[in-house]
Amino acid sequence: MSEPRQILVTSALPYANGSIHLGHMLEYIQTDMWVRFQKLRGHQCIYVCADDAHGSAIMLRAEKEGVTPEQLIAAVQAEHSADFADFLVNFDNFHSTHCDENRELSAEIYRRLRDAGHIASRAVTQYFDPEKGMFLADRFIKGTCPKCAAEDQYGDNCEKCGATYSPTELKDPRSAISGATPVLRDSKHFFFKLPNFQAMLQDWTRSGTLQEPVANKIAEWLDAGLQEWDISRDAPYFGFEIPDEPGKYFYVWLDAPIGYMASLKNLCARRPELDFDAFWHKDSTAELYHFIGKDIVNFHALFWPAMLEGAGLRKPTAINVHGYLTVNGAKMSKSRGTFIKARTYLDHLSPEYLRYYYASKLGRGVDDLDLNLDDFVQKVNSDLVGKVVNIASRCAGFIHKGNQGVMVAGDAEPALTEAFLAAAPGIAEAYEARDFARAMREIMALADRANAWIADKAPWSLAKQDGKQDEVQAICAQGINLFRSLVIFLKPVLPQLAADAEAFLNVAPLCWDDHATRLENHRLEAFKPLMSRIEPAKIEAIVTASQQDLAAASASAPQTPVGNGELVKEPVAEQIEFDTFAAVDLRVALIVKAEAVEGADKLLRLTLDIGDEQRNVFSGIKSAYPDPAQLEGRLTMMVANLKPRKMRFGVSEGMVMAAGPGGEEIYLLSPDSGAKPGQRIK
Repeated sequence: MSEPRQILVTSALPYANGSIHLGHMLEYIQTDMWVRFQKLRGHQCIYVCADDAHGSAIMLRAEKEGVTPEQLIAAVQAEHSADFADFLVNFDNFHSTHCDENRELSAEIYRRLRDAGHIASRAVTQYFDPEKGMFLADRFIKGTCPKCAAEDQYGDNCEKCGATYSPTELKDPRSAISGATPVLRDSKHFFFKLPNFQAMLQDWTRSGTLQEPVANKIAEWLDAGLQEWDISRDAPYFGFEIPDEPGKYFYVWLDAPIGYMASLKNLCARRPELDFDAFWHKDSTAELYHFIGKDIVNFHALFWPAMLEGAGLRKPTAINVHGYLTVNGAKMSKSRGTFIKARTYLDHLSPEYLRYYYASKLGRGVDDLDLNLDDFVQKVNSDLVGKVVNIASRCAGFIHKGNQGVMVAGDAEPALTEAFLAAAPGIAEAYEARDFARAMREIMALADRANAWIADKAPWSLAKQDGKQDEVQAICAQGINLFRSLVIFLKPVLPQLAADAEAFLNVAPLCWDDHATRLENHRLEAFKPLMSRIEPAKIEAIVTASQQDLAAASASAPQTPVGNGELVKEPVAEQIEFDTFAAVDLRVALIVKAEAVEGADKLLRLTLDIGDEQRNVFSGIKSAYPDPAQLEGRLTMMVANLKPRKMRFGVSEGMVMAAGPGGEEIYLLSPDSGAKPGQRIK
């Protein structure tokens, strides 16, 4: 056993503007399993998190709902806390960024950065909504793309052609909040001098703190040269006012990561054995780990360590980055019922089923994880019910019936016991490295060996033979001890199963080192079923309920998401004559090849077969299909007689048809089965 370690662990802060879904839960379950493993090993491991409670989106949603921002974030925090608790995510503290601790720490860190010469200020020209009386962030401005003339585009990039631009370049701009025409105004903004930390970041990001693919991505930004980071927003804004600057507020991403520190400080006030400075002092020997998704790497691997360095505080030991969650091989979809809220899942199934499935799929890398619902059912039923729990259910009855529930001493198969002992260090190493998938494979390989041995010995057959009772008891006692070891190995993943097993085994809460000991001459409690199989009907019920969630949330008129969940009404387009519509030549097209376009954030390049020729089409659907290869071989519909358009990346020779509100919710339209490339759609 190694010396006890002092470890602080965080997960990314969920935004206090909506419900937790299964994509979010991937990160919190991953982090919780790692923390539980460290605690099981006897280390001091503190897990803190908080709701990210600031920003314009929260302010506007609260206004829309007729409540104060404080009331809104309190209600969301209660919902989030319940979801996390019911998914067995065991935070030491779940706080809010809108708290006194965060206000004080954010102000202190800002002052340190300012006094050290790392803050600049200058005038910035921005769009201002004269009706709403507020400056507009890029996502709250819509208009016509200055490059391709596509209408209804956001203020910083075009989803049609992939162009990026300044909001002031947008044609016919309008406020997505009020619909008013915005006007340009100057405002004093404050900037963090990120370029001051270029050399430090180049060394730190290559020091083993990041997975290699993440370090490579960060290197792209570093090689391009860092820019100063705008850390201020103008009133009205829900957040913390910048010290000595009335009417100026910290941008949400300035105080959000400081929320990690604030949550710990709040915990330290209630647990005097914890020393805040021991974790955050520049010379701290404690370990600090952040678990995050790959979409917020720049904030955690560039801005955050630079802020900490500039403020004279310690930097993270490591940042552990994971990929996105897909369901049945595609992005989570509200219309297909695979955009599943945490509570919707919990209404139908045990959280431990999902915890185990995620563990079985999570490796060290940043690859996306697919929740295949059929595989989910099969894997849980096979591994947990058919292998692990099956050992206890096979053996317990014979011990109760043949020896009044008392396990005999001895070792019926020493080689099997040794195999379990020998496997423990490798399983621990996999947990430590966050390679949960490898740990689960090794654990299930042990379960397979135990089941095969019990099946070979067949105590149910021996029990019917005279003079074989001692052998039956020896076999079943060893089976229970093997089951106990499996429970210990799985305890970070399945804490409720472990607690139920501990009650059946009649033992105190198990720790990791208990795997090296055995129960002998020990009385068991009555066995009760520890886990039941997933019925496919439960999955169908979750999908149906998720579709109903969408229907309930939909307003009577078409709506478009703005920012973090804010919705604005979108009028129906102007009517056209039938002849105009009839002139559109819609064709069935086979997607021969799909690939990302280098230098374009939104575009995919599609090679389309329309029967007698192939066309090259650029489509702004990358946000919905991050893995373009999944589109290859699919049939879709395209406008074949659209005039070719010369773009920065090449010539686009048509347009594919898609529907959805935008962002991740874009769906290529497909013809019914039996359609062939080139057929005209009438």
